[in-house]
Amino acid sequence: MNDLLTTREVQDLLKLDRTTVYRMLKEGRLAGVKVGQQWRFHRREVEALIQGASPAATGRSTSVDGSRNAQPLTPTPLPLHCVQAIQDVFADLARVGVVTTNTDGEPLTQVSNGCRFCALIQATDAGRAACRASWRALAARSDRTPRIATCHAGLKYIHARIEVDGHPTAMLIAGQFRVDDAPLDTQRLAREVGADPGKLDEALNEVTILDERMRAQLGVWLQKVAHTFEEIGRERAAMISRLRAISDLAVLDRPD
Repeated sequence: MNDLLTTREVQDLLKLDRTTVYRMLKEGRLAGVKVGQQWRFHRREVEALIQGASPAATGRSTSVDGSRNAQPLTPTPLPLHCVQAIQDVFADLARVGVVTTNTDGEPLTQVSNGCRFCALIQATDAGRAACRASWRALAARSDRTPRIATCHAGLKYIHARIEVDGHPTAMLIAGQFRVDDAPLDTQRLAREVGADPGKLDEALNEVTILDERMRAQLGVWLQKVAHTFEEIGRERAAMISRLRAISDLAVLDRPD
């Protein structure tokens, strides 16, 4: 069996068009290796993606010199290529940044529709760590009703838990918005995360401000999308269970 797949083979396996495959490659959701002028993809990484592992779980895109940035494997019952596509649409419609994390606040997807203000913060190690800590704090909350909270940077976010078969599986977080144009202490924030205060001030003016009606609507949408992810997770778990049962039967029927 060939361990390197062509783009066409990846399309067939993931049931995606060529444009989506290359977009996933560019965004780091799919790992590949450049062989001459053609991209090739490791079969084990594509199969891991199908099985619900985090995108590009066994490595980032590489060139023929073999260099790569490692990324830990994060198993999840959710098919993340489907989750990412739905999340992207939701973020564009709601005009906020959206990410799906595991129950420890570690991201399972790329941030959809992220704002420049947050991108500046997450460009530093300290900024990324602070964002992860904010997401972990959300995971520690016991209530399932979406409630608006304030992140370490002073922006607002709201989350919904995702449960599959009664087990907490992930979180859907919609954030990177404001409720008014009150000033934030960007000087302090810049010192804490090691960002440029001038650029933070400039980017803050671009952050979406949601009025009360839109905030209420966001909570409703968030729960609907989270419930959709739960249904997808349940259907996928049921399908895998059926496939395993078929595999077990095939083993039992095999002659000695």
